[in-house]
Amino acid sequence: MATVAATPAGLRRPATSAERNAALFLRGLAMELSEGAVHIPSFPDALVRIRAALADPDGGQAEILEIVGAEPELALRVLQAANSPALFNSGIPLTDLRSAIARAGHRAVQSAAMAFAVQQVRLAPALRSISKPVDIWWEESISVATLCQAIARRTHLSPDEAFVTGLLHGIGRLYIMIRAADSSIPLNGDPAFEALVDRWHPAIGEVVLENWGFARTGADLADVLIAGVALAPALLLPGNKIVDIGGIPAFGRLGLTSEDCAAMVTHAEFQLGAMHDELG
Repeated sequence: MATVAATPAGLRRPATSAERNAALFLRGLAMELSEGAVHIPSFPDALVRIRAALADPDGGQAEILEIVGAEPELALRVLQAANSPALFNSGIPLTDLRSAIARAGHRAVQSAAMAFAVQQVRLAPALRSISKPVDIWWEESISVATLCQAIARRTHLSPDEAFVTGLLHGIGRLYIMIRAADSSIPLNGDPAFEALVDRWHPAIGEVVLENWGFARTGADLADVLIAGVALAPALLLPGNKIVDIGGIPAFGRLGLTSEDCAAMVTHAEFQLGAMHDELG
């Protein structure tokens, strides 16, 4: 039986070859992931190893120091984070990596590892075709992370955990982009493919993160993430921020009003500069 796709009028029509190729590619990725195979070309494993070290009760500072110290660019990012205005504003800057890791904390070290991984993707010659989409994706990830952190500060949740959750929320999209760039069939940039990615990337991202040892997001943190994603477009609005939160139950469950959200968006706007300095 032929594959079909919905039309704007709700009727069904035969799928185009582009839609069939996109669906087959994504089903193939989903099959790989269901078997526990997570392969991202040019994506270093420092983030995964740091996460595993943090989750291991027998691991800790020494193992993280070894992982970070083995990657000069990552070590530089951690030092920059430890000496950023958010964490340090007086005295002599730290130059010792062990002290920098202790001061920066788990959130900053994980975020630095993610920034390092994204930079390696940007620099990979085989992935040059997706450098601009990756830049856009990274900007959005930092924006959502900053908003999630601000929202979490109004709840009982950890702002650091919310920040990392926001930073990684789109990892499924990045995974798909990288794997599609490695495909023999041109997919990235095709409207049919992008429409399917919008639907598939959250589920694929969840499996990737679980494979890497990140716990499944709890209900409260999921609400924070939903709110952060919903508010992110408001950061692009000029002047006073007017935020419409109607129709999104997560805001009600978090006890947030439109005025609360407008204030958080304005605050996040000022914070973004510091986050870009820290993460690049």
